[in-house]
Amino acid sequence: MLDPSSSEESSSDNDAWEDNSDSLSVPSQPGGPGSSNDSLQTSVPLSSSSVHRSSIASTRPASPSPSLISEKEREEAERLEAEEESHKKRLQLYVFVMRCIAYPFNAKQPTDMARRQTKVVRQQLTTIKERFQSFISGKTTIVADEAFCNAVQSYYEVFLKSDRVLKMVLSGGCSSTDFREVFKSNVEKRVRSLPEIDGLSKETVLSSWMAKFDAIYRGEEDPRKQPQRLSTSAASELILSKEQLYEMFQNILGVKKFEHQLLFNACQLDNADEQASQIRRELDGRLQQAETMARTKKGPKFIVKEMEKMNVEQLRSAVSLLMANLESLPVSKGNTDSKYSLQKLKRAQNTTMSMMEVTEDSEPTLSKSDVVLSFSLEVVVMEVQGLKFLAPNRIVYCTMEVEGGEKLQTDQAEASKPTWDTQGDFTTTHPLPVVKIKLFTENTGVLSIDDTLLGKVMIKPTPNTPKTPEWHKMAVAKQSQDLIKIKLAIRMDKPQNMKHCGWMYCLGKAVWKKWKKRFFVLVQVSQYTFAMCNYRDKKADPNEMLQLDGYTVDYTDAVLELESQGGRFFFSTVKEGDSVVFACDEEVDRQLWVQAIYRATGQSHKPVPPTQLAGGKGSNAIISRLQGDADRARKHGMDEFIHSDPSVFDHAALFDILQELTLDHRLNDSYSCLGWFSPGQIFVMDEYCARYGVRGCHRHLSYLKNLLDRAERGTMIDPTLIHYSFAFCAAHVIGNKPDGISTVTIDEKDTFDDTKERLRCLLEQQITRFRYSFPFGRPEGSLKATLSLLERVLQKDIATPVPPEEVRGVIRKCLEEAALVNYEQVSAYARIEETLNSEDSTPEKRLEDVIHLAELCIDVLQQNEEHHGEAFAWFSDLLVEHAEIFWSLFAVDMDAAMLVQPPDTWDSFPLFLLLNDYLRSEVNLCGGAFHMKLQDSFAPQVIRYVDLMESSIAQSIHRGFEKEKWEPKGNGTDTSEDLFWKLEALQSFVRDLHWPQEEFAKHLDHRLKLMAADMIESCVNRTMTAFEVYIKKGRINSDYRVMTELSVMMNVVNDAKDKALKLCPPAVDQEQHQYHTTIDHVIQGFLSEQIKLMVEKLTLVLANVLAKLSRYDEGSFLAPILTFTKPGMESADDYCEFVRDNLDCIRERLHDEEFVLNLFEAWYTSNMNLLCDWLSDRLELQLHVYQLNSLLRVKSKMYRDFELHMVGHSCLNSKTFENVSQRLQVEKATASVMHGEDLMSQSSMSEEDE
Repeated sequence: MLDPSSSEESSSDNDAWEDNSDSLSVPSQPGGPGSSNDSLQTSVPLSSSSVHRSSIASTRPASPSPSLISEKEREEAERLEAEEESHKKRLQLYVFVMRCIAYPFNAKQPTDMARRQTKVVRQQLTTIKERFQSFISGKTTIVADEAFCNAVQSYYEVFLKSDRVLKMVLSGGCSSTDFREVFKSNVEKRVRSLPEIDGLSKETVLSSWMAKFDAIYRGEEDPRKQPQRLSTSAASELILSKEQLYEMFQNILGVKKFEHQLLFNACQLDNADEQASQIRRELDGRLQQAETMARTKKGPKFIVKEMEKMNVEQLRSAVSLLMANLESLPVSKGNTDSKYSLQKLKRAQNTTMSMMEVTEDSEPTLSKSDVVLSFSLEVVVMEVQGLKFLAPNRIVYCTMEVEGGEKLQTDQAEASKPTWDTQGDFTTTHPLPVVKIKLFTENTGVLSIDDTLLGKVMIKPTPNTPKTPEWHKMAVAKQSQDLIKIKLAIRMDKPQNMKHCGWMYCLGKAVWKKWKKRFFVLVQVSQYTFAMCNYRDKKADPNEMLQLDGYTVDYTDAVLELESQGGRFFFSTVKEGDSVVFACDEEVDRQLWVQAIYRATGQSHKPVPPTQLAGGKGSNAIISRLQGDADRARKHGMDEFIHSDPSVFDHAALFDILQELTLDHRLNDSYSCLGWFSPGQIFVMDEYCARYGVRGCHRHLSYLKNLLDRAERGTMIDPTLIHYSFAFCAAHVIGNKPDGISTVTIDEKDTFDDTKERLRCLLEQQITRFRYSFPFGRPEGSLKATLSLLERVLQKDIATPVPPEEVRGVIRKCLEEAALVNYEQVSAYARIEETLNSEDSTPEKRLEDVIHLAELCIDVLQQNEEHHGEAFAWFSDLLVEHAEIFWSLFAVDMDAAMLVQPPDTWDSFPLFLLLNDYLRSEVNLCGGAFHMKLQDSFAPQVIRYVDLMESSIAQSIHRGFEKEKWEPKGNGTDTSEDLFWKLEALQSFVRDLHWPQEEFAKHLDHRLKLMAADMIESCVNRTMTAFEVYIKKGRINSDYRVMTELSVMMNVVNDAKDKALKLCPPAVDQEQHQYHTTIDHVIQGFLSEQIKLMVEKLTLVLANVLAKLSRYDEGSFLAPILTFTKPGMESADDYCEFVRDNLDCIRERLHDEEFVLNLFEAWYTSNMNLLCDWLSDRLELQLHVYQLNSLLRVKSKMYRDFELHMVGHSCLNSKTFENVSQRLQVEKATASVMHGEDLMSQSSMSEEDE
């Protein structure tokens, strides 16, 4: 940006440039900042020649229709004229803005605003998607566990790929913080669901995941790399300097650099005095405007007639406040006197007098202590000439003093080279001080005390004295003929409260009654009080003074009577009843004095200097620069903007343009502002409104309209910001006035009503489209703020709160419409209408699409609860109604898909499972309208399914057992396994339905248990029938082995017992479900019957063996004969092998251990009973040796085999076993006595076995 102070150095370059640009119109860049409605802007009016040339150029192409050409020319000319007018208006607006920036006295840049985050644009969104896709594909070096990868995958699919995120990015309301917070809220739930790990807290896991997320989001960018220089938009969040503010509003208003430079120099924005004077003139103009309005009764129309007088009072009060603010600005350090500001406030509140019509009686008299000045003097002694009369090695030095102050001395130097660079700093209150410089040489005499004075010089500097070093002739002793010169540089700085000084001739009535030359100083006592003071040499207090309040200054012609006495160029200060004439020797001095007094008086009329006189010393650099700046501005058509009277402009309309263009600029910068202005922009607009009297209500109404326009076009606007402006306007129009303005215009009232209605419609639309207006709950808290704002908008007045039912009614209506909007969006995404309306779609395809649609609907409602549930916390029941309406819309498509399904098909049950599981988990939806609708739709199918399954199972039992070969499979046979699997699958299916209606669920459970009991009983009956047939097969001897079919049958019944406990367990309420316990008794009876039949079958073998041994009974006919055959132990050994093999066979084939043990115990007990009975029948008989040996072997082997098969000792050592053992021991003892050797030889085998 050009330095404003560089205009003087660059004036020659500007002159050369201007010579080539007299007839050149410079259009602004199309599409530049601030040119939202203008595609072309011109800085100066187009000359007729340029327009003519453009029209000729446009007519060169051949055209068959001349009228068409003229029409195009006229349209082009109208367009250029409109653009020119727009640019002129913006230039005028920029002048006002520049003055606000150059000299603010009402506002400051706020430092407590929330820092806005950098927005994410569409290109960045694409890059972010690519980075996350690279991570998911494993193309990055970031190491992560499976849980984090799943979280990123879900985040990518649900959030990044969502169209709502794209819309949020395009709306300008999305920042990197939004991306991070959405991911954080998702992973927090995942981390909380993870199991606890010793030594690793979940906070550590979460922080690690967020660090990895940041690494993925950032990609390969180095976060330490920062741009070297922030752009204007990037620095907008910071506190801006004046140069940065100028540059920002150049971009906003479409002003070029050279136009800014011309305006800056011509307006003298770097001159604080000129700007303060401009403010005083503006305030005086506003005060006069208020007086005119009070006198003519012309002004804005108010809703109440009495407000017109109140408006005038408010305008006066506003000007008084601005005067007080201006008065509070310090003029110089330690010089802020309140009595003059109070005087000004009294004057501003006086309704009968203008600011310039205050009588002397109302003015406090200035005292000489009020105009005390303090000057700083810098005196530098540089060199002395003319010391050749001194010896080269003589020491010389200088002293310096300001009369009345301390004395300083330079360093010592040799006379051959008398140069110094010593600076003396002094402070004085004398506008015309006397500086004394003396030159000394050291005395070499022994008795000398004082050094010799060689020369001295007295200088009377003024603040206008040139700062360049000058040679001065020193006064020497009378007897000396030497000429001594000294080179001095004296600088006298002006204090801040001294605005101008110089020598002038003067003549007045009350003061300065004699025409003579005096030294005058224009002193600023306060922002509104100035005094003309004349001073004498070496005096701190003014000799005479004139307070300039109420005076006006202007150029005058020379007064011949006075001109002959001194002075060439005249001007005068005039006040009612008084006039003071001044004269300068040079035109330049006169112009400078007039400009300074013009700034001090604050008069509206600007004195215009007469034609520059030839010759003289009129080439002063300041005057030349100011004149050159004014000429250049006039040359480029800027003069009308610079010298325009602000009081004649409609600043409300101008501010509307400024605020709208500033908002567009703000929304297009690099920050996600959501409509909030930057600190610098707020500062400028606050200053503009205060300085030029823009009403606060009008400002906020205009702001509201601009925000609503952008929000309706899809731009993300913070509802809190809208709430602030609306609350301000509502309080102003309806309730107490926050800005202190108690008047309301008709336009403000009408505009407020229209804006309120627009805002209500917008809020209802945003609530209706809450999923898309605030996607994923971003910006944070926006939906909640929108609901709060809606409640505020619905209020009839500021004091009476809106009835809760009215608010609920509006929100209920919005959510009802939202259900339709959301479902239409979801169904359109799933393309369900195409599927249902297409004749080519198969029932399977329709059902598949409806299931997919149901999944999407569940995701939508879960996201609503997750991201928007907190905002609707006070209206949770309405959100439930919204969900019910949403599901009712889905029910229509679901019914359409279900109607085309073929009968007796069960592919729709996954749809019921999906929906029912979700509805059961939602407390508010469980048992709701859609839940009941779902039950009613699927209850007949469930009943039909159970009926068909029951019939199918019964048929499978009938067919299966008819063809059953009793081959082992699993825990039973093919038919039994298939039966039990079907029964388990059916019950599992019905159980997994989690039928919500308790009565129907109990009915299904009871029916399935009854079915299972019936089917199991049927299976067991058929098995027992077959068992009874198969048990009769096989020869009853020692070669008999238990058949495989019998083992399978016993396994089937045992498996049925186990499955019965699971499929139809005994109910708690025995009276209600007594049938369930019956199956247990039935199966147990069948098991007992199987054991009984099997034991009888096996015991018959022992009975046959015993029958063979009966032939050796004592006294029988065959006993002696068979004894001579010397029978061996083959029968006993065969039986023992029979027992061992069948025990092993049963143990191996049967699966139920308890049943096996019961069978073995029953078999062992039956055998022992049979032996005991057989021996009891022969109590009177002595056993044959062969009988005894056989029984001993059978008993011992049988005991050992059954013991090995885990038969308990209580059963093995039963009373029957003891009786048998005792009898055999007695028989053995008897036989040993009677047949010792024979018995020993035959029974040794059995003893060894025992």
